Amino acid sequence: MIAIPTNLTVELLLEEAKKYCDAKTVDWIQLAYEFADSAHAGQKRKSGELYISHPLATAYILATMRIDPNIVVASLMHDIPEDTAVTLADIEKNFSKDIASMIAGITKLGTLKYRGVERYLENLRKMFVAMAEDVRVMIIKFADRIHNLTTLDSLPPNKRHRIAWESLEIYAPIANRLGMGEFKGMLEDLSFPYIYPKEFEKVKAIRADTLSNAAEALKKTSVRISEELKKAGVKVVSLHSREKQLYSLYQKLLKRDWETTKIYDIIALRIVVQDVGDCYAALGIIHQIWRPLKGRIKDYIAQPKPNGYQSLHTTIFGEDGKVMEFQIRTKEMHDEAEYGVAAHWHYDENGVRLPNKNIAWAQELAKLQKETLANLSDLEEMKIDFFHNHIFVFTPKGDVIDLPEDATPVDFAYHIHSDIGHHCSGAKINDQLVSLDTPLKSGDVVEVITSKDRKGPSPDWMKTVKTHAAKMHIKNKLNKTKLQWLKSILPKKK
Repeated sequence: MIAIPTNLTVELLLEEAKKYCDAKTVDWIQLAYEFADSAHAGQKRKSGELYISHPLATAYILATMRIDPNIVVASLMHDIPEDTAVTLADIEKNFSKDIASMIAGITKLGTLKYRGVERYLENLRKMFVAMAEDVRVMIIKFADRIHNLTTLDSLPPNKRHRIAWESLEIYAPIANRLGMGEFKGMLEDLSFPYIYPKEFEKVKAIRADTLSNAAEALKKTSVRISEELKKAGVKVVSLHSREKQLYSLYQKLLKRDWETTKIYDIIALRIVVQDVGDCYAALGIIHQIWRPLKGRIKDYIAQPKPNGYQSLHTTIFGEDGKVMEFQIRTKEMHDEAEYGVAAHWHYDENGVRLPNKNIAWAQELAKLQKETLANLSDLEEMKIDFFHNHIFVFTPKGDVIDLPEDATPVDFAYHIHSDIGHHCSGAKINDQLVSLDTPLKSGDVVEVITSKDRKGPSPDWMKTVKTHAAKMHIKNKLNKTKLQWLKSILPKKK
């Protein structure tokens, strides 16, 4: 997790920038700081700190990610138009049109507050529009929100709760959909204690106890796998342990009735190697040394998650009989997993920007905005369709379908096509016949059985489907059928 220094100064920000920027660019970042410092002169935050401390912290978070200097510069000035007399035109004149455009996008999102469901939905739509236009706006907004969460104690309890709730229910799931694991985890764990304080303390204690009990086994396992990989000629970029984020652990504990013995990834060893071949070689070596748990080998390299996540996962009976997970990936996969869409503006160790190889996220945002978002009128529907935990299932041909958690075969059918949904008479999950209200799980292969004799959807499906699209198609078809029936029984006009 990115740590913001307690006494953060512009010098510390510039030190981070020097790790991947040339001297001219570092000077430009300093100039942006001085411009923002002058604009915010005399302003203070609720905590009593100088206002400049907030944009400085936002920029620092982004600089630690080695992100495009344009984004760092925009983050330093992101609150200027809203809170000072300096205008966007002034920023464009002194810096660039691109910088001013990002700040304009952030300013539009400045009014996103919970003020009743209707207005809130409208603001959420604005957020999706802003993301579809320039996702860099959302990257800055995430960093901005993370710093705000670290200073929540200076706000009144009701405001504290609202900001934490928004972060947990809206911002973190969007970060997840954009593949930004690092930001998702920080948004969740910083919000968690303000929404569920007792549960937060309980989960923290469970994780600490697990780590304490497994510390020795973790050390032995790390040493042994390092030696074996070296012998086999597999070059390791990095090998480190990873603790499960607290809110993510809390969600798993709820599903498992708080039985920690059923959760295998509280601690994991993460191996970062040079290429895909080394990923599979490392997996083979691990399975030669330790016995894997049945059903716990997951290949997200061959079948990535819908948000682009790639990695190999396996759970083994490790040293001293301790069960632990391994995650194996390349450096590129690791950056993608940590930073998601932000990885496309990420600079490597030599100050070279990584190429944008995948623009699926941008197409996804445009599709959400164009096709479905305009029809949503309910906050819960929006949360289920876009912010809920998502699963990915497969068609018999191997195509990946992204659905909300607990979606059914009927949701799957309507996702393929409305006609398939209307004529759905049965389903198979992993070649087994199941009822149409069976909740799907990630990795399931789903086959829909259709019948020409079926006249349309069952009204009962409305009780079990999860997606807005399925509900809309079922409702429209039922209404159309009802109307046709009424026309058939009403006397015809002469």
